[in-house]
Amino acid sequence: MKQELINLIKRISIKSICGLICTIALCATLYQNSFTPAIDAPSDTLVQLVTALAFGCLGLTSVDNIWSKKNNNDNANTKE
Repeated sequence: MKQELINLIKRISIKSICGLICTIALCATLYQNSFTPAIDAPSDTLVQLVTALAFGCLGLTSVDNIWSKKNNNDNANTKE
């Protein structure tokens, strides 16, 4: 069990951490702004940029994981 946890920590990339932080910050900001007047809301551009960053980071992490599995399978097949 300890070895599995260590392997999981080694596989976490900076992109997934960045995407998670952006997602949490965006959700917290939107939740906070639901209780404040519209004049205090962040700019729409800022919200869209943070959303795009979170989507991009998490999406790129998923693509990297899919491609690395495909490449590992291809390498295993060529070694046989």
